[in-house]
Amino acid sequence: MAHVFHRLARLVRHRWTEMHLRKALPPHALQELETLIAHSELRHTGQVRICVEAGLPFSYIWHDATARQRALSMFGKLRVWDTEHNNGVLIYLLLADHAIEIVADRALHRTMSDEQWQTLISDMQSAFKGGHFHIGLMSALERVSRQLETHFPSRPGTASSGGHAGLPDAPVVERHLPGKAQ
Repeated sequence: MAHVFHRLARLVRHRWTEMHLRKALPPHALQELETLIAHSELRHTGQVRICVEAGLPFSYIWHDATARQRALSMFGKLRVWDTEHNNGVLIYLLLADHAIEIVADRALHRTMSDEQWQTLISDMQSAFKGGHFHIGLMSALERVSRQLETHFPSRPGTASSGGHAGLPDAPVVERHLPGKAQ
């Protein structure tokens, strides 16, 4: 019975957080992130995606799924893995659980130690604690972009499409309230 109560409490927390998503990342912040991703991808062959969810879908909550499980699912769903050089990266935020996950494809993952990835996440957490989601995401994007530029620079005379089939640069913002698609 306690397990069911825990799930219901988590569901309420996740739906409650969705009502505050727009305040955490207003449209102008999302537009700026999209522009930064587009400019970044001109300088390297990788693919960068940002995904923000206020809360998990009901099925994930009911099955006690973690933010990591959802991030891995979104990595596939958003086709971040679909790069010629296995150098895509997903920066994933689950606001209701205060969770940050970075899923990097194998070639990019090898360019940084686990400690470096964890430092990047810790720095984002510090910005988010102060309510500075936009700044935390911009900083993470800048650091990931530098890593991609160093290890996977664009080559002159080639399309700078990151080896992908034109995946969007706009951050993905998922909402799971009935009738409130975004």
